[in-house]
Amino acid sequence: MNDPRLSSLCRCAAAAAVALCPVAAAAAFPGAAGSGAMRGAAILIFAATYLVMAVGKLPGFYLDRAGAALLGASLMVATGVLPLAAALHAIDVATLALLLGMMIVVGNLRLSGFFRLVNNWVVTRARHPLLLLFAVIATSGFFSAFLVNDAICLVLTPLVLELVSRLKRSPAPYLLAIAMASNIGSTATITGNPQNILIGSFSRIPYLAFTAHLAPVAAVGLALAFVLIAGAYPSEFWTRERLRGVPLPSHAHRPLALKSVVIALALMVGFFAGQPPAKLAIVAGGLSLLTRAVKSRKIYGEIDWPLLLMFAGLFVVVAGFEKAALSPHLIAALARGRLDHTAGLSLVTAVLSNLVSNVPAVLMLKPFIVRLADPRHAWLVVAMASTLAGNLTILGSVANLIVVQWAQVRGVHVGFWEYLRVGAPLTVLTILFGAWWL
Repeated sequence: MNDPRLSSLCRCAAAAAVALCPVAAAAAFPGAAGSGAMRGAAILIFAATYLVMAVGKLPGFYLDRAGAALLGASLMVATGVLPLAAALHAIDVATLALLLGMMIVVGNLRLSGFFRLVNNWVVTRARHPLLLLFAVIATSGFFSAFLVNDAICLVLTPLVLELVSRLKRSPAPYLLAIAMASNIGSTATITGNPQNILIGSFSRIPYLAFTAHLAPVAAVGLALAFVLIAGAYPSEFWTRERLRGVPLPSHAHRPLALKSVVIALALMVGFFAGQPPAKLAIVAGGLSLLTRAVKSRKIYGEIDWPLLLMFAGLFVVVAGFEKAALSPHLIAALARGRLDHTAGLSLVTAVLSNLVSNVPAVLMLKPFIVRLADPRHAWLVVAMASTLAGNLTILGSVANLIVVQWAQVRGVHVGFWEYLRVGAPLTVLTILFGAWWL
Protein backbone atom coordinates (compact mmCIF):
# COMPACT_ATOMS: atom_id res chain seq x y z
CA MET A 1 0.00 0.00 0.00
CA ASN A 2 3.00 2.33 -0.33
CA ASP A 3 2.02 3.30 -3.90
CA PRO A 4 -0.43 6.27 -3.58
CA ARG A 5 -2.19 5.25 -6.81
CA LEU A 6 -2.76 1.76 -5.48
CA SER A 7 -3.96 3.09 -2.14
CA SER A 8 -6.34 5.49 -3.91
CA LEU A 9 -7.65 2.70 -6.10
CA CYS A 10 -8.28 0.50 -3.03
CA ARG A 11 -10.17 3.33 -1.31
CA CYS A 12 -12.32 3.89 -4.39
CA ALA A 13 -13.02 0.19 -4.78
CA ALA A 14 -13.92 -0.14 -1.12
CA ALA A 15 -16.22 2.88 -1.25
CA ALA A 16 -17.91 1.65 -4.42
CA ALA A 17 -18.42 -1.85 -3.06
CA VAL A 18 -19.83 -0.56 0.21
CA ALA A 19 -22.12 1.89 -1.58
CA LEU A 20 -23.47 -0.72 -3.98
CA CYS A 21 -23.96 -3.50 -1.43
CA PRO A 22 -27.26 -2.26 0.03
CA VAL A 23 -28.73 -1.71 -3.44
CA ALA A 24 -27.63 -5.09 -4.74
CA ALA A 25 -28.75 -6.88 -1.61
CA ALA A 26 -32.13 -5.16 -1.59
CA ALA A 27 -32.69 -6.22 -5.18
CA ALA A 28 -31.54 -9.78 -4.57
CA PHE A 29 -33.34 -10.21 -1.23
CA PRO A 30 -36.62 -8.32 -1.58
CA GLY A 31 -38.33 -10.56 0.96
CA ALA A 32 -35.81 -10.09 3.73
CA ALA A 33 -37.05 -9.27 7.20
CA GLY A 34 -36.92 -5.82 8.77
CA SER A 35 -37.66 -2.30 7.55
CA GLY A 36 -35.96 -1.00 4.42
CA ALA A 37 -33.77 1.49 6.31
CA MET A 38 -32.81 -1.03 8.97
CA ARG A 39 -32.07 -3.67 6.38
CA GLY A 40 -29.94 -1.25 4.37
CA ALA A 41 -27.98 -0.23 7.46
CA ALA A 42 -27.35 -3.87 8.43
CA ILE A 43 -26.18 -4.81 4.94
CA LEU A 44 -23.98 -1.71 4.68
CA ILE A 45 -22.29 -2.37 8.04
CA PHE A 46 -21.89 -6.07 7.32
CA ALA A 47 -20.43 -5.48 3.84
CA ALA A 48 -18.02 -2.77 5.00
CA THR A 49 -16.81 -4.90 7.93
CA TYR A 50 -16.15 -7.94 5.77
CA LEU A 51 -14.49 -5.86 3.08
CA VAL A 52 -11.93 -4.69 5.65
CA MET A 53 -11.58 -8.33 6.76
CA ALA A 54 -10.75 -9.29 3.19
CA VAL A 55 -8.24 -6.45 2.63
CA GLY A 56 -6.64 -6.75 6.08
CA LYS A 57 -7.09 -3.09 7.04
CA LEU A 58 -8.98 -0.01 5.91
CA PRO A 59 -6.85 1.66 3.19
CA GLY A 60 -5.68 5.08 4.31
CA PHE A 61 -6.43 4.39 7.98
CA TYR A 62 -4.88 2.39 10.81
CA LEU A 63 -8.06 0.37 11.30
CA ASP A 64 -7.18 -3.35 11.33
CA ARG A 65 -9.43 -6.44 11.35
CA ALA A 66 -10.07 -6.35 15.09
CA GLY A 67 -10.89 -2.64 14.97
CA ALA A 68 -13.21 -3.16 12.00
CA ALA A 69 -15.10 -5.87 13.89
CA LEU A 70 -15.51 -3.63 16.94
CA LEU A 71 -16.57 -0.66 14.79
CA GLY A 72 -19.08 -2.81 12.91
CA ALA A 73 -20.53 -4.14 16.18
CA SER A 74 -20.86 -0.65 17.65
CA LEU A 75 -22.60 0.60 14.50
CA MET A 76 -25.07 -2.30 14.64
CA VAL A 77 -26.04 -1.03 18.10
CA ALA A 78 -25.87 2.70 17.26
CA THR A 79 -28.19 2.36 14.23
CA GLY A 80 -30.72 0.30 16.19
CA VAL A 81 -30.23 -2.89 14.18
CA LEU A 82 -29.53 -4.64 17.48
CA PRO A 83 -30.45 -3.37 20.96
CA LEU A 84 -27.49 -3.36 23.35
CA ALA A 85 -28.90 -6.30 25.31
CA ALA A 86 -29.27 -8.35 22.12
CA ALA A 87 -25.74 -7.44 21.03
CA LEU A 88 -24.28 -8.58 24.34
CA HIS A 89 -26.34 -11.77 24.14
CA ALA A 90 -24.96 -12.45 20.64
CA ILE A 91 -21.39 -12.67 21.97
CA ASP A 92 -20.56 -16.32 22.62
CA VAL A 93 -18.79 -16.03 25.96
CA ALA A 94 -18.02 -19.76 26.06
CA THR A 95 -15.98 -19.47 22.86
CA LEU A 96 -14.04 -16.49 24.18
CA ALA A 97 -13.41 -18.29 27.48
CA LEU A 98 -12.09 -21.36 25.64
CA LEU A 99 -9.74 -19.27 23.51
CA LEU A 100 -8.53 -17.23 26.49
CA GLY A 101 -7.86 -20.29 28.63
CA MET A 102 -5.96 -22.06 25.84
CA MET A 103 -3.81 -18.97 25.22
CA ILE A 104 -2.84 -18.80 28.90
CA VAL A 105 -1.93 -22.50 28.98
CA VAL A 106 0.20 -22.21 25.83
CA GLY A 107 1.77 -19.02 27.15
CA ASN A 108 2.90 -20.83 30.30
CA LEU A 109 4.33 -23.70 28.27
CA ARG A 110 6.32 -21.26 26.15
CA LEU A 111 7.59 -19.13 29.02
CA SER A 112 8.65 -22.23 30.95
CA GLY A 113 10.94 -23.30 28.08
CA PHE A 114 8.98 -26.50 27.45
CA PHE A 115 8.96 -26.12 23.67
CA ARG A 116 12.72 -25.54 23.61
CA LEU A 117 13.20 -28.79 25.55
CA VAL A 118 11.02 -30.64 23.03
CA ASN A 119 12.93 -29.02 20.17
CA ASN A 120 16.25 -30.14 21.64
CA TRP A 121 15.02 -33.70 22.12
CA VAL A 122 13.88 -33.87 18.49
CA VAL A 123 16.88 -32.30 16.79
CA THR A 124 19.46 -34.41 18.59
CA ARG A 125 17.77 -37.46 17.04
CA ALA A 126 17.35 -36.09 13.49
CA ARG A 127 20.46 -37.21 11.61
CA HIS A 128 19.31 -36.42 8.06
CA PRO A 129 17.48 -33.43 6.49
CA LEU A 130 14.47 -35.67 5.74
CA LEU A 131 14.32 -36.73 9.37
CA LEU A 132 14.57 -33.09 10.43
CA LEU A 133 11.71 -32.18 8.08
CA PHE A 134 9.65 -35.06 9.48
CA ALA A 135 10.42 -33.91 13.03
CA VAL A 136 9.38 -30.31 12.32
CA ILE A 137 6.12 -31.42 10.64
CA ALA A 138 5.32 -33.92 13.40
CA THR A 139 6.05 -31.43 16.20
CA SER A 140 4.09 -28.58 14.62
CA GLY A 141 1.20 -30.84 13.61
CA PHE A 142 0.93 -32.64 16.94
CA PHE A 143 0.97 -29.59 19.20
CA SER A 144 -1.32 -27.65 16.84
CA ALA A 145 -3.86 -30.46 17.11
CA PHE A 146 -4.39 -29.80 20.81
CA LEU A 147 -3.27 -26.22 21.35
CA VAL A 148 -4.18 -23.19 19.24
CA ASN A 149 -2.08 -23.37 16.06
CA ASP A 150 -1.30 -19.65 15.86
CA ALA A 151 0.41 -19.85 19.25
CA ILE A 152 2.37 -22.94 18.20
CA CYS A 153 3.71 -21.10 15.14
CA LEU A 154 4.70 -18.19 17.35
CA VAL A 155 6.64 -20.59 19.57
CA LEU A 156 8.27 -22.87 16.98
CA THR A 157 9.32 -20.38 14.30
CA PRO A 158 12.18 -18.69 16.19
CA LEU A 159 13.36 -22.07 17.54
CA VAL A 160 13.47 -23.69 14.10
CA LEU A 161 15.11 -20.62 12.54
CA GLU A 162 17.85 -20.72 15.15
CA LEU A 163 18.26 -24.46 14.63
CA VAL A 164 18.57 -24.45 10.82
CA SER A 165 20.97 -21.52 11.04
CA ARG A 166 23.25 -23.54 13.33
CA LEU A 167 22.98 -26.56 11.04
CA LYS A 168 23.60 -24.40 7.95
CA ARG A 169 20.44 -25.62 6.21
CA SER A 170 18.10 -23.73 3.86
CA PRO A 171 15.39 -22.28 6.14
CA ALA A 172 12.52 -21.95 3.63
CA PRO A 173 11.30 -25.58 3.48
CA TYR A 174 11.33 -25.90 7.27
CA LEU A 175 9.37 -22.65 7.63
CA LEU A 176 6.81 -23.97 5.15
CA ALA A 177 6.67 -27.14 7.21
CA ILE A 178 5.83 -25.23 10.41
CA ALA A 179 3.04 -23.20 8.81
CA MET A 180 1.47 -25.94 6.71
CA ALA A 181 1.71 -28.64 9.38
CA SER A 182 0.18 -26.31 11.97
CA ASN A 183 -2.80 -25.67 9.71
CA ILE A 184 -3.23 -29.35 8.89
CA GLY A 185 -2.67 -30.63 12.42
CA SER A 186 -5.15 -28.14 13.85
CA THR A 187 -7.88 -29.71 11.71
CA ALA A 188 -7.98 -32.71 14.02
CA THR A 189 -9.61 -31.24 17.13
CA ILE A 190 -11.96 -28.54 18.37
CA THR A 191 -9.11 -26.75 20.17
CA GLY A 192 -6.73 -26.79 17.21
CA ASN A 193 -7.57 -23.35 15.85
CA PRO A 194 -9.96 -20.41 16.38
CA GLN A 195 -12.45 -21.46 13.69
CA ASN A 196 -12.74 -24.98 15.09
CA ILE A 197 -13.36 -23.51 18.55
CA LEU A 198 -16.24 -21.55 17.01
CA ILE A 199 -17.57 -24.63 15.24
CA GLY A 200 -17.36 -26.71 18.40
CA SER A 201 -19.43 -24.10 20.22
CA PHE A 202 -22.03 -23.85 17.44
CA SER A 203 -22.33 -27.55 16.64
CA ARG A 204 -22.08 -29.09 20.14
CA ILE A 205 -20.20 -32.00 18.58
CA PRO A 206 -18.36 -33.91 21.36
CA TYR A 207 -14.59 -33.48 21.36
CA LEU A 208 -13.94 -37.19 20.84
CA ALA A 209 -16.44 -37.47 17.96
CA PHE A 210 -14.97 -34.40 16.25
CA THR A 211 -11.47 -35.86 16.53
CA ALA A 212 -12.56 -39.29 15.31
CA HIS A 213 -13.92 -37.74 12.09
CA LEU A 214 -11.10 -35.31 11.34
CA ALA A 215 -7.91 -36.79 12.82
CA PRO A 216 -7.49 -39.17 9.82
CA VAL A 217 -7.76 -36.17 7.48
CA ALA A 218 -5.03 -34.40 9.47
CA ALA A 219 -2.78 -37.49 9.45
CA VAL A 220 -3.03 -37.92 5.67
CA GLY A 221 -2.55 -34.17 5.21
CA LEU A 222 0.68 -34.19 7.23
CA ALA A 223 2.00 -37.08 5.12
CA LEU A 224 1.16 -35.15 1.93
CA ALA A 225 2.91 -32.05 3.29
CA PHE A 226 6.05 -34.09 3.93
CA VAL A 227 6.05 -35.53 0.40
CA LEU A 228 5.34 -32.22 -1.36
CA ILE A 229 7.87 -30.15 0.60
CA ALA A 230 10.58 -32.81 0.17
CA GLY A 231 9.80 -33.00 -3.55
CA ALA A 232 9.90 -29.22 -3.98
CA TYR A 233 13.41 -28.93 -2.51
CA PRO A 234 15.43 -31.87 -3.89
CA SER A 235 18.84 -30.25 -3.27
CA GLU A 236 17.98 -29.83 0.41
CA PHE A 237 16.57 -33.27 1.12
CA TRP A 238 17.86 -35.75 -1.45
CA THR A 239 21.39 -35.86 -0.14
CA ARG A 240 23.64 -38.26 1.75
CA GLU A 241 24.81 -35.48 4.02
CA ARG A 242 24.39 -36.23 7.71
CA LEU A 243 23.31 -33.69 10.30
CA ARG A 244 25.07 -33.16 13.57
CA GLY A 245 22.24 -32.44 15.98
CA VAL A 246 23.34 -29.55 18.18
CA PRO A 247 20.95 -28.77 21.03
CA LEU A 248 20.03 -25.15 21.64
CA PRO A 249 20.62 -23.50 25.01
CA SER A 250 17.62 -24.65 27.05
CA HIS A 251 16.98 -21.81 29.58
CA ALA A 252 14.05 -23.85 30.90
CA HIS A 253 12.33 -23.41 34.26
CA ARG A 254 11.74 -27.10 34.84
CA PRO A 255 9.26 -26.91 37.76
CA LEU A 256 7.07 -24.48 35.80
CA ALA A 257 7.43 -26.63 32.67
CA LEU A 258 6.36 -29.73 34.61
CA LYS A 259 3.38 -27.95 36.14
CA SER A 260 2.33 -26.56 32.75
CA VAL A 261 2.59 -29.99 31.11
CA VAL A 262 0.51 -31.60 33.87
CA ILE A 263 -2.19 -28.93 33.42
CA ALA A 264 -2.13 -29.34 29.61
CA LEU A 265 -2.39 -33.14 29.86
CA ALA A 266 -5.25 -32.89 32.37
CA LEU A 267 -6.94 -30.47 29.98
CA MET A 268 -6.69 -32.93 27.07
CA VAL A 269 -7.98 -35.81 29.21
CA GLY A 270 -10.94 -33.67 30.23
CA PHE A 271 -11.68 -32.80 26.61
CA PHE A 272 -11.77 -36.45 25.58
CA ALA A 273 -13.81 -37.35 28.68
CA GLY A 274 -16.59 -35.12 27.38
CA GLN A 275 -16.31 -32.22 29.82
CA PRO A 276 -17.31 -28.75 28.53
CA PRO A 277 -14.19 -27.38 26.75
CA ALA A 278 -14.80 -23.77 27.80
CA LYS A 279 -15.06 -24.69 31.49
CA LEU A 280 -11.94 -26.83 31.36
CA ALA A 281 -9.90 -24.24 29.47
CA ILE A 282 -10.73 -21.29 31.72
CA VAL A 283 -10.08 -23.35 34.87
CA ALA A 284 -6.76 -24.55 33.40
CA GLY A 285 -5.87 -20.99 32.50
CA GLY A 286 -6.65 -19.78 36.01
CA LEU A 287 -4.55 -22.52 37.61
CA SER A 288 -1.69 -21.71 35.22
CA LEU A 289 -1.60 -18.15 36.58
CA LEU A 290 -1.01 -19.48 40.10
CA THR A 291 2.79 -19.45 40.03
CA ARG A 292 5.79 -17.77 41.66
CA ALA A 293 7.99 -18.29 38.60
CA VAL A 294 6.45 -15.79 36.14
CA LYS A 295 4.67 -12.51 36.72
CA SER A 296 1.05 -12.51 35.60
CA ARG A 297 1.55 -9.50 33.35
CA LYS A 298 4.14 -11.47 31.38
CA ILE A 299 1.60 -14.24 30.80
CA TYR A 300 -1.00 -11.67 29.74
CA GLY A 301 1.46 -10.60 27.06
CA GLU A 302 1.09 -14.08 25.53
CA ILE A 303 -2.65 -13.55 24.96
CA ASP A 304 -3.83 -12.50 21.51
CA TRP A 305 -6.18 -9.76 22.69
CA PRO A 306 -6.96 -8.45 19.15
CA LEU A 307 -8.18 -11.93 18.15
CA LEU A 308 -10.57 -12.03 21.13
CA LEU A 309 -11.78 -8.54 20.25
CA MET A 310 -12.34 -9.55 16.63
CA PHE A 311 -14.37 -12.58 17.71
CA ALA A 312 -16.60 -10.50 19.99
CA GLY A 313 -17.21 -7.87 17.32
CA LEU A 314 -17.97 -10.36 14.56
CA PHE A 315 -20.51 -12.17 16.73
CA VAL A 316 -22.49 -8.92 16.92
CA VAL A 317 -22.03 -7.97 13.25
CA VAL A 318 -23.28 -11.35 12.02
CA ALA A 319 -26.18 -11.38 14.50
CA GLY A 320 -27.29 -7.94 13.32
CA PHE A 321 -27.06 -8.91 9.66
CA GLU A 322 -28.99 -12.13 10.26
CA LYS A 323 -31.74 -10.34 12.22
CA ALA A 324 -32.29 -7.39 9.89
CA ALA A 325 -31.36 -8.60 6.43
CA LEU A 326 -32.08 -12.33 6.25
CA SER A 327 -35.52 -13.84 6.54
CA PRO A 328 -35.87 -17.51 7.60
CA HIS A 329 -37.23 -18.41 4.15
CA LEU A 330 -34.31 -16.73 2.40
CA ILE A 331 -31.76 -18.44 4.64
CA ALA A 332 -33.38 -21.82 4.05
CA ALA A 333 -33.41 -21.25 0.28
CA LEU A 334 -29.75 -20.23 0.18
CA ALA A 335 -28.76 -23.08 2.48
CA ARG A 336 -30.18 -25.58 0.02
CA GLY A 337 -28.03 -24.19 -2.80
CA ARG A 338 -25.39 -26.94 -2.87
CA LEU A 339 -24.51 -26.45 0.80
CA ASP A 340 -26.08 -29.81 1.62
CA HIS A 341 -23.50 -31.53 -0.63
CA THR A 342 -20.05 -32.19 0.82
CA ALA A 343 -18.18 -31.20 -2.36
CA GLY A 344 -20.18 -28.00 -2.86
CA LEU A 345 -19.88 -26.93 0.76
CA SER A 346 -16.14 -27.68 0.74
CA LEU A 347 -15.63 -25.48 -2.31
CA VAL A 348 -17.74 -22.61 -0.97
CA THR A 349 -15.96 -22.73 2.39
CA ALA A 350 -12.48 -22.88 0.85
CA VAL A 351 -13.14 -19.92 -1.47
CA LEU A 352 -14.79 -17.85 1.26
CA SER A 353 -11.97 -18.61 3.70
CA ASN A 354 -9.40 -17.23 1.26
CA LEU A 355 -11.50 -14.14 0.57
CA VAL A 356 -12.27 -12.99 4.13
CA SER A 357 -10.18 -15.40 6.28
CA ASN A 358 -11.43 -18.54 7.98
CA VAL A 359 -12.96 -17.18 11.21
CA PRO A 360 -15.16 -14.59 9.42
CA ALA A 361 -16.05 -17.26 6.83
CA VAL A 362 -17.34 -19.62 9.53
CA LEU A 363 -19.44 -16.85 11.05
CA MET A 364 -20.84 -15.92 7.63
CA LEU A 365 -21.86 -19.54 6.98
CA LYS A 366 -23.48 -20.09 10.38
CA PRO A 367 -27.02 -18.87 9.51
CA PHE A 368 -27.11 -21.26 6.55
CA ILE A 369 -25.48 -24.29 8.16
CA VAL A 370 -27.84 -24.44 11.14
CA ARG A 371 -30.83 -24.84 8.79
CA LEU A 372 -29.45 -27.74 6.76
CA ALA A 373 -30.89 -31.22 7.11
CA ASP A 374 -27.66 -32.49 8.72
CA PRO A 375 -25.90 -29.50 10.31
CA ARG A 376 -23.52 -31.71 12.30
CA HIS A 377 -22.01 -33.20 9.14
CA ALA A 378 -21.96 -29.77 7.50
CA TRP A 379 -20.00 -28.30 10.41
CA LEU A 380 -17.39 -31.05 10.09
CA VAL A 381 -17.03 -30.21 6.40
CA VAL A 382 -16.69 -26.49 7.19
CA ALA A 383 -14.06 -27.23 9.87
CA MET A 384 -12.08 -29.34 7.42
CA ALA A 385 -12.28 -27.02 4.42
CA SER A 386 -11.86 -23.69 6.25
CA THR A 387 -8.70 -24.95 7.98
CA LEU A 388 -7.05 -26.74 5.05
CA ALA A 389 -7.83 -23.79 2.75
CA GLY A 390 -5.43 -21.78 4.88
CA ASN A 391 -2.51 -23.51 3.16
CA LEU A 392 -3.32 -22.09 -0.29
CA THR A 393 -1.31 -18.86 0.02
CA ILE A 394 0.77 -16.96 2.55
CA LEU A 395 -2.30 -14.83 3.28
CA GLY A 396 -4.53 -17.88 3.83
CA SER A 397 -4.17 -18.02 7.61
CA VAL A 398 -2.79 -16.07 10.54
CA ALA A 399 -0.42 -18.98 11.22
CA ASN A 400 1.23 -18.47 7.82
CA LEU A 401 1.66 -14.76 8.42
CA ILE A 402 3.20 -15.35 11.85
CA VAL A 403 5.82 -17.67 10.34
CA VAL A 404 6.61 -15.41 7.38
CA GLN A 405 6.80 -12.23 9.46
CA TRP A 406 9.01 -13.84 12.10
CA ALA A 407 11.30 -15.09 9.35
CA GLN A 408 11.46 -11.65 7.75
CA VAL A 409 12.55 -10.12 11.06
CA ARG A 410 15.44 -12.62 11.07
CA GLY A 411 16.37 -11.74 7.47
CA VAL A 412 14.78 -14.81 5.83
CA HIS A 413 12.37 -14.16 2.96
CA VAL A 414 9.66 -16.62 1.93
CA GLY A 415 8.02 -15.32 -1.24
CA PHE A 416 4.39 -15.58 -2.33
CA TRP A 417 5.17 -17.87 -5.27
CA GLU A 418 7.55 -20.02 -3.29
CA TYR A 419 4.77 -20.68 -0.82
CA LEU A 420 2.13 -21.13 -3.52
CA ARG A 421 3.98 -23.83 -5.45
CA VAL A 422 3.68 -26.14 -2.44
CA GLY A 423 0.56 -24.66 -0.83
CA ALA A 424 -1.71 -24.85 -3.88
CA PRO A 425 -1.33 -28.59 -4.63
CA LEU A 426 -1.33 -29.37 -0.91
CA THR A 427 -4.60 -27.48 -0.40
CA VAL A 428 -6.31 -29.15 -3.38
CA LEU A 429 -5.17 -32.66 -2.43
CA THR A 430 -6.03 -32.36 1.28
CA ILE A 431 -9.47 -30.85 0.68
CA LEU A 432 -10.25 -33.48 -1.96
CA PHE A 433 -9.27 -36.23 0.49
CA GLY A 434 -11.20 -34.54 3.33
CA ALA A 435 -14.34 -34.20 1.21
CA TRP A 436 -14.06 -37.86 0.14
CA TRP A 437 -13.44 -39.02 3.70
CA LEU A 438 -16.41 -37.14 5.11
